[in-house]
Amino acid sequence: MTAADAVAVLVVLAVTLYAWSGLADYGAGFWDLWAGGRERGAAVRSMIDAVITPVWEANHVWLVYLLVLTWTAFGTAFASAMTTLYIPLMLAALGIVLRGANFALRKDAARAGRRHVAGVLFGLGAVLTPFCLGAALGGIIAGRVPPGNAAGNEVTSWWNPTSILVGLLAVTMGAFLAAVYLVAEAHRRGLPVLREYFRRRALWTGVVALLCGIGALVALRGDSPEMFERFTTRGGVLLVAGAVLLALTFMRAARGGVRGLRLLAAGGVAALVWAWGVAQYPYLLPFGLTIADGAGAPITQKWMLAWFGVALVTLVPALVTLYVLDQRGELGEDPLTSLEAGEPGDLRP
Repeated sequence: MTAADAVAVLVVLAVTLYAWSGLADYGAGFWDLWAGGRERGAAVRSMIDAVITPVWEANHVWLVYLLVLTWTAFGTAFASAMTTLYIPLMLAALGIVLRGANFALRKDAARAGRRHVAGVLFGLGAVLTPFCLGAALGGIIAGRVPPGNAAGNEVTSWWNPTSILVGLLAVTMGAFLAAVYLVAEAHRRGLPVLREYFRRRALWTGVVALLCGIGALVALRGDSPEMFERFTTRGGVLLVAGAVLLALTFMRAARGGVRGLRLLAAGGVAALVWAWGVAQYPYLLPFGLTIADGAGAPITQKWMLAWFGVALVTLVPALVTLYVLDQRGELGEDPLTSLEAGEPGDLRP
């Protein structure tokens, strides 16, 4: 394995970590959007707010890491994707801003109506971003992003059956992961009504995500037969492993089980991401740019690996500490800087 291959593995690892954390974070916004009116959805929104407030910024650190890693190590592929897929990527950036700004604003808006409007914008951003990121990834998988500055079609590269279905898969998979995580959180906090609420939603979003995944494979077969064959042969074992783990998650949730639910769901998602990585290897952009041809200078690749080692001993322990403190219930908002809860529909527990 060359240094460039090792950096490419880090790219897939970063996508996996972002799927576990950031995608689930968007999924929480999805459930916030569909929770109902101000009073009917208050308990659900309060739960979501309490769960993601301590960690929502940390959940997206892997997107920053992924961008820095890709533009530094594989500049040609990064520039090609950014210039061909600029429409969905700009929409994804808009969604990130909408989501982050309104998540913060709705907490401290003086009136319940304004908090509700901010909550709707927060939810819309949480749906728009994963769809656009998934559609962009679908365009790359289908081979619609050739190497070169704006070399691909700016519309059909991401607005096609494969990309749309991968975008919908990203939205529904995020909603599924979030529902599974929230089942465990509701159980830990002793909230049986909310545990049942999210359990039911985990089940039906699991079914929808499965249909989107099958649809994406069918569309890919017509769009890029070679990539479809790679998915079903080279990545076939991982595809099956992912399907089995997600099926076990579904069955455990259907029976009301909680223990190990999050690990099963995360394992299933990881297997699907790795199936994509194995199927696409050794191409950065199928089938026009390989890792060897698109990699930067060897010394750059070696420095990227060295800095990954630094991140392992600095960033990872900090994130582990954050999540452990969150699970122990030792993190929360400062009552001196937050408004007091009062009227119906207030988001704070």
